[in-house]
Amino acid sequence: MQRFADLLDRLVLTPSRNGKLRLLADYFRTVPDPDRGYALTALTGGLDFPAVKPAMLRTLISERMDEVLFACSYDYVGDLAETISLVWPASPDSETPPPALSEIVETLTRLGRAEASTVIAGLLDRLDPSARFALIKLATGGLRIGVSARLAKQALAAFGDRDVGEIEELWHGLEPPYEALFAWLEGRAGKPVSAAKALFRPVMLAHPVGEGDLEKLDPGDYAAEWKWDGIRVQAAGEDGVKRLYSRTGDDISGAFPDLLAEFDAEMTLDGELLVGNPGLKTGTFSDLQQRLNRKTVSKKMLAEYPVFLRCYDLLQIGDDDLRTLPFAERRAILQSELPALSEHRFDLSPMVGFSGWEELEEKRRNPPHPVIEGVMLKRRDSAYVPGRPKGPWFKWKRDPFTVDAVLMYAQRGHGKRSSYYSDYTFGVWRGPDDAPELVPVGKAYFGFTDEELKLIDKYVRDNTVERFGPVRSVRAEPGHGLVLEIAFEGLNRSTRHKSGVAMRFPRISRLRWDKPAAEADRLETLIALLAD
Repeated sequence: MQRFADLLDRLVLTPSRNGKLRLLADYFRTVPDPDRGYALTALTGGLDFPAVKPAMLRTLISERMDEVLFACSYDYVGDLAETISLVWPASPDSETPPPALSEIVETLTRLGRAEASTVIAGLLDRLDPSARFALIKLATGGLRIGVSARLAKQALAAFGDRDVGEIEELWHGLEPPYEALFAWLEGRAGKPVSAAKALFRPVMLAHPVGEGDLEKLDPGDYAAEWKWDGIRVQAAGEDGVKRLYSRTGDDISGAFPDLLAEFDAEMTLDGELLVGNPGLKTGTFSDLQQRLNRKTVSKKMLAEYPVFLRCYDLLQIGDDDLRTLPFAERRAILQSELPALSEHRFDLSPMVGFSGWEELEEKRRNPPHPVIEGVMLKRRDSAYVPGRPKGPWFKWKRDPFTVDAVLMYAQRGHGKRSSYYSDYTFGVWRGPDDAPELVPVGKAYFGFTDEELKLIDKYVRDNTVERFGPVRSVRAEPGHGLVLEIAFEGLNRSTRHKSGVAMRFPRISRLRWDKPAAEADRLETLIALLAD
């Protein structure tokens, strides 16, 4: 357990991607089975211990510490696991050797709610602060250490000198603690044979169009299609097994049973998941968000937010792998096969005709549908190559919208930002000019440098007017406030927000120290951008 705790500590404090990859590869190389396999399971989101809840942890610490003192400590630290790990009282049991990670995982797996408090308290008594932090993060499933499932798989690939695509294709046929996988990566056994059906195929990604890129390309070599604002998914069917995967290989089938119920084909499709009905209505990303990250979906939700797949590519049909074929040929096969699928759940992404880059740029700037966020460029002769190869595919997104907003609330971050106010809620003005009020329109937590973070954090501390646990309300009025220039990809109507609008991918593009708060934008400016 101590090695896993040390790994988490170092990952939290290592900002660079390559640094995290080295730490993970070294851990896999030096930690034996099955501990490294359970660590991999935790890092890829494969562990679930329903008996352990944050409320139970709060109760445990309230029995050992003054509640007001804990509340103050939590407010300062900003992370429940870190706070409890630091203030948990030392115990004689802490002198005994800590249990192995595999022992803890097996204990938590068998744990029932009736005994959870006693068992967790006993484990916390045996561990030092760093290991307590690791235990709580492990038990509650909220690691938040800047490591994605794909990054963990890339570290595996580096450790075993393999292509990450091989690991991704095997992944859903493997079981924790992945001993067969590690044996193959270390050269002690052959490549695992997966008996699972409808496996994930690593996706091909595009590079953003950069300055001067188009000047080097011949328009005749490329096909163009619209870039829709949904989520990239892969639908796979094999021997009656049907699965839906996210672009990172997560199985999201359970959230979209309506789509899979009408997917009766032996093929693997690559496309964009959208809300609506092909040919009749294509909903916004906000509509799609109603369906995302749900373990169960109600009949009402299925009826109000039906989904469909706008197909981009065909990767496999029957036993035939099409990925080595040119894009133009795969597209032709896809077009011939698609009519066999439900017309209410599947359609073909339309191509965009153009004779030169200037004509395509004009179409990119003025797309025919508000849910289009740009165009994709694909070489007609390109094979479907996992990863992000340079040259075959490009994405050319619309220029982002910008708005000047006023900082209203700030919340502590997590990990290395847990001591800073780094999550910001901002608003714009509405109401009469002589008595305007701010209404929140979004939240952002990136787009600024570390130095700017320190300046904003100081501003928040110096201008706090109210506290709500880890959240601070910041002084924001026409004569006093911090203006943030916010960039965002789009805007939708929202009944969940007081302002009636929801931003897509908001981020801070500039700090407007020079601009008076009274000159920030008004809600009417955003309303004018809404799609009808």
